[in-house]
Amino acid sequence: MNQALFPPPVSLIPENAPFTPEQRMWLNGFLAGFVSLEGSGVTAVPPDQAAALLASPATKGDGDDGEAPWHDPSLAMDDRMKMAEGRPLRRRMMAAMAQQDCGQCGYNCADYADKLFDKSEERLNLCVPGGKETARMLKKLYEDMPVPGAAPAAPATPATPAAAPAATPASGPSRDAPSNAVFRARTRLNQQGSLKETWHIDIDLAGSDIDYQVGDAFGLYPKNDPALVDAVIKALGVKKDHALGDRPLRDVLAERVSLGVAPDSLFQLFSYITGGERRQKAKQLADGGDPDGDAATVDVLAALQKFSGVRIDPEAFVEALEPMQPRLYSISSSPKVEQNAVSLTVDAVRYPIDGRMRLGVASTFLADRIGKDEAIRAYVQKSAHFHLPEDPATPIIMIGPGTGVAPFRAFLHERMATSASGRNWLFYGHQRRDTDFFYEDEFVALKTKNVLTRLSLAWSRDGEEKFYVQDRMRQVGRDLWAWLADGAQIYVCGDAKRMARDVERALVDIAAQHGVRTLDEAIAFVGNLKKQGRYHQDVY
Repeated sequence: MNQALFPPPVSLIPENAPFTPEQRMWLNGFLAGFVSLEGSGVTAVPPDQAAALLASPATKGDGDDGEAPWHDPSLAMDDRMKMAEGRPLRRRMMAAMAQQDCGQCGYNCADYADKLFDKSEERLNLCVPGGKETARMLKKLYEDMPVPGAAPAAPATPATPAAAPAATPASGPSRDAPSNAVFRARTRLNQQGSLKETWHIDIDLAGSDIDYQVGDAFGLYPKNDPALVDAVIKALGVKKDHALGDRPLRDVLAERVSLGVAPDSLFQLFSYITGGERRQKAKQLADGGDPDGDAATVDVLAALQKFSGVRIDPEAFVEALEPMQPRLYSISSSPKVEQNAVSLTVDAVRYPIDGRMRLGVASTFLADRIGKDEAIRAYVQKSAHFHLPEDPATPIIMIGPGTGVAPFRAFLHERMATSASGRNWLFYGHQRRDTDFFYEDEFVALKTKNVLTRLSLAWSRDGEEKFYVQDRMRQVGRDLWAWLADGAQIYVCGDAKRMARDVERALVDIAAQHGVRTLDEAIAFVGNLKKQGRYHQDVY
C-alpha cells in the first residue's frame, strides 16, 4: 500500500500498535470521526463544487505530458476546447473527442488525435459517441494544420469501411478486419412489468479466432432494420431491386452505411441539387445550423422527407452517408467459464420521434432481428486499463448499475474459476428490485459460495425518493473506506455523464468524512487512486 496515498491527517494509534500502516490509517480516521476532533476540517462536498474541482486542471494535471484536464466525458465541447486553448494542435484534437476512450474508433482518444495529426489516419468521423459535433470540430482543427507548400485542406471522408485504411496493424480479427462469430440465443433479463428491455446475448466464437480477457469489449457490425431500409428506398423513389454497382441498393443500405443521424455531407448534397429556400436550409444544416429546430433528431429518412420531391442519384446518396460503425459492448462472461463463447448484456433502445419509432441499430439487431446460427461480423477491442488486478488477493469494489453490471459478472466468474482469494464487493442498482435485478440467482449463488463477499443494492423507483448506487456508497462509506485502506481497487461501469461523475463525488465525500480530510485533500486522494491505477472506469 502506498503511504503517499493514505497520509494520516491525525495520529491516535501508536506507531508500535500491532496494525499494518493501512489499518492504522483507517483506525486514525475512524477514531477521529468518532470523537469529532475540533478543527478536523471535514466537510460534505457540495455537488457543484465537487464537479468543478474534479474537472479542474489543478486536480487532473496540466501541461502536455500526457495528462489532460479536459479528459472528462461529462464536460461540454465548449468547455473542453476552452481548457485546451493554447495547447498543441494534436492536444486540441484530443479535446474534441468524446473523452470516453471507448475504442469504437480503434484507438483511445489521445491516440486517435495523434494519428490524425501525423496523418496516418485520415478518417475524421470515427468517434461514434462524439457524433457530428466531434467530426465538425476535427474538420475545423484539421483545416488549421499547416501543410508545407500547400494550402490546408481537410481530407476526404471515405464512404465505406472497405475504402478506408486500417487504423492499426492487427494479427487477428480487428475493427477493420472482423471475423464471423455466430449468434446463439437471447434471454430477457427483465421481469414482467419492467419499464426496460434488457437482453442477455450468447454468441459462439468457435472457429472465429476471436479471444478475449474479462474487461475487454466485444465489437460487432450490426445491420439496419429492413423496414427502415425499405422506407429510405421508397423516399428515394427507386425500385427495391435497384443495383448499385454489383450489389443491390437494399443490401448496401442494410449493411454498409449508417441510417442514423443525417450527416452534414448529405445536407451539402441537397444544397447542390435544390434551389431557393430549400438550398439555404440545406446549407444551414450542413454548416451545423438548425433552421427548423429539429436538427438533433433528423435521421437519414427524416432528411429525405424534409427535402421530399428532390430527385437524388442513389449512388451520390450512398456516397454522402457515413459508413456503418461497429458498436462495442462490455463482455459479461469469462473464457475460463464459457469456452469459445462470449455473452453480452444489452439494453434494447426504442423511442418515438414525430410519430415514428426510432431504433438503436445494434441493440435491436441483437434483440429482434438476428436469428439463431446467423453470422455476426465481430472482433474484440482489448482493454488497456479495465482488467482484474494482477495479484488475485487484491480486493475489488465493483460499481455497475443496469447494464453496467456486465463486466462484473465476468469478473466474478473469473475470480471463481481461478479461486482468487481477494474479496469482491458489488454495488448494483436499477429501477425496481422485482423486475430489474439482473442475474439475481447467479449473484445469490456466488454470495453463498463466498465468491461475492458483499452485495449492495439500490433501487431508484421502489421508494418515495429515488435512491442510487452512489447513495448506497455513502451509507456504507465507513466500510468502503476500510476496503480502500486494505488496498482495494475500484471499478466503475456505466453512464459517463451522470452515474460515473456521481460515483466519483460520493468517493470524495467518503474520503473527506471517513478519512478525516479537507475537501481538497479528499479530491486529491481520489485523483491519486486514478494515478496509481486503482480506479478504473468503463463508461459510455
